[in-house]
Amino acid sequence: MGRHRTIDREAVLEAAERVVSRDGAARMTLDAVAAEASISKASVLYDYKTKDALIRAIIDRRVAAENARITEFVAALGDVPDRLIRGRIAAADRPVSDEDRSVAISLCAAAAQNASLRSPIQTAYADWIDRIESSSERPRGALLAFLALEGLMLLEWFGLHSWPEEEREQLLAEIDWLRSQSPVSRPNQGARSKRVPLFEAGEPTA
Repeated sequence: MGRHRTIDREAVLEAAERVVSRDGAARMTLDAVAAEASISKASVLYDYKTKDALIRAIIDRRVAAENARITEFVAALGDVPDRLIRGRIAAADRPVSDEDRSVAISLCAAAAQNASLRSPIQTAYADWIDRIESSSERPRGALLAFLALEGLMLLEWFGLHSWPEEEREQLLAEIDWLRSQSPVSRPNQGARSKRVPLFEAGEPTA
């Protein structure tokens, strides 16, 4: 009978995230993760046969945690129209920590080089887009709100730009306004595009 295994996989992943935050995903090694978790390298290899497998597990864990966090905001809204996009906007009202930013940048750099690492992120985005469009009263406006929100957040997550708190709150309110709009199209006589998106006019609300 084999020895009962007591290694906590969550503890290993937490240790791996600390290593990624400190050293970057590209320089992360299984030895470093084992040392950070105070276990043997063999224990890490038991569950994660390769470095890529461990990085994939970190990404899966982060995606699941973020989905669960956003879902809590959605649930808190109750039975209201456009609850998925509204919940996602509400969930964006939080600062990004330096550690989260460091891990996110490192993981995205690793995913850029490996299609299998991008897969859980792609699946999560595809699922949210499909659900937001299918559940919103004005699907096109909701999609534009989603795209605007993701653009704002990516600028912040990658440390490319940030806004003062009051202005950021106004931006989120204006993104929420987008979800209630209905873009329409009209023919464009220019050679570069055949359609020009317009909005059914409405004022953004704070």
